[in-house]
Amino acid sequence: MVKTSTSVLVISPQSMFHKGIEILLSSEPDIQIIDSRDFDDGIEYSVEKSPPDIVILDIDGPDNNGFDIAHRLKQRLTNIGIIVFTSYPNDEQLFMALKAQATAYISKEATNNEIMNIIKSVANGEYPINESLQTRPKVAEHVLEKFQELSNQDETKELLSPLTKRETEILEYIAEGLLNKQIAFELDISEQTIKNHVTSILRKLNANARTEAVVIAIKRGIITID
Repeated sequence: MVKTSTSVLVISPQSMFHKGIEILLSSEPDIQIIDSRDFDDGIEYSVEKSPPDIVILDIDGPDNNGFDIAHRLKQRLTNIGIIVFTSYPNDEQLFMALKAQATAYISKEATNNEIMNIIKSVANGEYPINESLQTRPKVAEHVLEKFQELSNQDETKELLSPLTKRETEILEYIAEGLLNKQIAFELDISEQTIKNHVTSILRKLNANARTEAVVIAIKRGIITID
């Protein structure tokens, strides 16, 4: 059976946040909320039984529990998109969201249109958090430090499987924050071809996500950001 909608799980300690998201998505026939949950130490187990496409995660809770949940969910369900919502966006939180492999990081002050654009882009397999990284140089520096040890590993493997010219070109576009469809337009090739190249890039750089691949490539001098 062909899947026709994107399933969304909302996790938040605030019932008003649940309600607001439900109202926002109620007019979107292709996006369906399958559940709304409070923070729960065992939530990853229940989510694993019926995995959503997207998790909307409100981190306005005690002791950064939201980031712990994001990390645990990504460990068990690597393909889900996690959108982190916060009332107090800052560099440290963005860094923690990147560490937890969140797909997007957004302020609760964002407009409905901005929120819907983020949700739809994540549903399309994109990584809006890359754009946040591009505009926050201090966070980019923290991420470089975070992945420094990883980037120094397995140098022999890198020499045996270097990025092709096309893969490097695509990685540069990713670093600029372009989506797959935008890169496909720029290079006049199919979006599926771009996805295939991205898969190869992640494998060669031993990266789990696009952002991590960009950081590793910067550290190794494969690409630069102006």
